[in-house]
Amino acid sequence: MSPLWPNPFIEQRADPFILRHQQHYYFIASVPEYDRLEIRRATTLNGLRTAEAVVVWRKAESGPCSELIWAPELHYIHGQWVIYFAAAPTRDIKDGLFQHRMYALVCDDADPLSGNWQACRRVFSHIDSFSLDATCFTHQGKEWYVWAQKDPAIPGNSNLYLAELLNPWTIKGTPVMLSRPEYEWECAGFSVNEGPAVIFHGNRLFITYSASATDENYCMGLLSIALDANPLQAEAWQKSARPVFGSNWDNHQYGPGHNSFIQDEEGRDILVYHARNYTEIEGDPLWDPNRHTRLKYFEWRKDGTPDFGVPPADYTSAP
Repeated sequence: MSPLWPNPFIEQRADPFILRHQQHYYFIASVPEYDRLEIRRATTLNGLRTAEAVVVWRKAESGPCSELIWAPELHYIHGQWVIYFAAAPTRDIKDGLFQHRMYALVCDDADPLSGNWQACRRVFSHIDSFSLDATCFTHQGKEWYVWAQKDPAIPGNSNLYLAELLNPWTIKGTPVMLSRPEYEWECAGFSVNEGPAVIFHGNRLFITYSASATDENYCMGLLSIALDANPLQAEAWQKSARPVFGSNWDNHQYGPGHNSFIQDEEGRDILVYHARNYTEIEGDPLWDPNRHTRLKYFEWRKDGTPDFGVPPADYTSAP
C-alpha cells in the first residue's frame, strides 16, 4: 500500500467525480458558487491536485439552467464526452424542495477541455419533479442511468431510480425504484437517498448512495445485485440495513458522502468522497464551501462486500 493520500485532496470541491480515460485522469465536482462546470486533467491521480481547472460551461443568465449547478459527472459514452449535472431555474424552494432537473452536455471532440460542448439537453424521467445526481454505467451489454428523484406520492426528498439509456440523454423504458429512505440513518434532518455511484467486484454489482441531511448526519448506504440478475427487478437488489461509511468524531471528519470510485495507477480501488472537518455550520449547510474532496483506499471483505473503514483525519503526506 502506498503512503496515504493528502487529506483534503482538493479543497472546496463537493460531489467529486474522477474518470480515467486512456492515459489521463479527469476530475469534475460542484464548485462553491454553483455557477459553472470545470474539468481538471492529469496523467496521474496526484497530478489532479495542481492541474488547471478549465471552465467548459457556465450557467445561463436565466432559464432552466440558470441556478444551482450541482453534482456534475464526466463520462465517455460510445465516442462522446457527456457531462451529467442538475440545475434549477431559481433558488426558490417550492413544497420544501429546490426545483432541480437533470441535464446532459455532449461534446464530440477528442479533447473535452478545448472541445465544443453542445447546448444542454434535459434528461426527462417518468415524473416531472425534483431530480439530480445522475450517473451511468455499462452492464450486460447495455447502458444504464441511475439518479435521485422526488416522487410526490412518497414522503421524503428523493429516492433512487434505475433505467436503461436509449442514448446519453434519453431514458428507455419504465424506471424502477431501487431504494427509498426508510432507516433512521437515511432520514436524519431530511429523508434522502442521492448521489449514487457504481462499482463491480466479484460476481456482484454495487451501488453506494448518500443519505440524510448534508451536515454531520450525511452518510453512505449500499445496494447490491448479482451480475446475472435483471437490474430492473427491484426485488433482486439487496440493501444494507446500516450505513457503510459515516462521520468519525475521533478523526474530526463529518458528513462523508456523495462518492465516486477510481483506481490508482496500479489498479487499486479508491473511494472518492467529500467531507467537512467541523460541525459548526452557520446557516444552510449547502452554502458552506468546505466540503473538501478526499481520497481513501479501501479493501474487500472475504464475502465480497466493500470495507470502507472510517474517514481518516486531515493530514498532508502525499504519495
